[in-house]
Amino acid sequence: MVNEVQKKIINSLSKDMPLSPEPYKAIAMELKITEEELLDNLQQLHQKGILRRVGAVLYHREAGYKGNAMVVWKVPEERVDEVGKIASTFNEITHCYERTTGERWRYNFFTMVHSCNLQQCEVEINKISKAIGIYDYKVLHSIKELKKSSMNYF
Repeated sequence: MVNEVQKKIINSLSKDMPLSPEPYKAIAMELKITEEELLDNLQQLHQKGILRRVGAVLYHREAGYKGNAMVVWKVPEERVDEVGKIASTFNEITHCYERTTGERWRYNFFTMVHSCNLQQCEVEINKISKAIGIYDYKVLHSIKELKKSSMNYF
């Protein structure tokens, strides 16, 4: 369960972090709590498994990652966990999901792959394919980023 203070903390962390030598102190002041209370609540949220990490959002295209693709794979159901563990070891993969299939869509495993250019992205996808032993896949290259934002939960 998340209390009201923790909801405010989560909401605050869903926005841009203050560019400050002490960003947590600035957030705590904004929330009218102490920095220690903020950090204690973050620790509690982490221990409960509600908060995995606090991290930056990288605008990958501006950082030079021009080769970006969603790769959809047809993975046998009994291998999804195994394939997920292997795929998650690749630094080029930022997202890795199992999804339901449909009558006209047979791909159940999705990854986002990022690289410096399209050619390198293809090289990385081939490495991933060999490592997981799955060769039935489609590459959906990103053409234009239309939206990128953090989720606001509360």
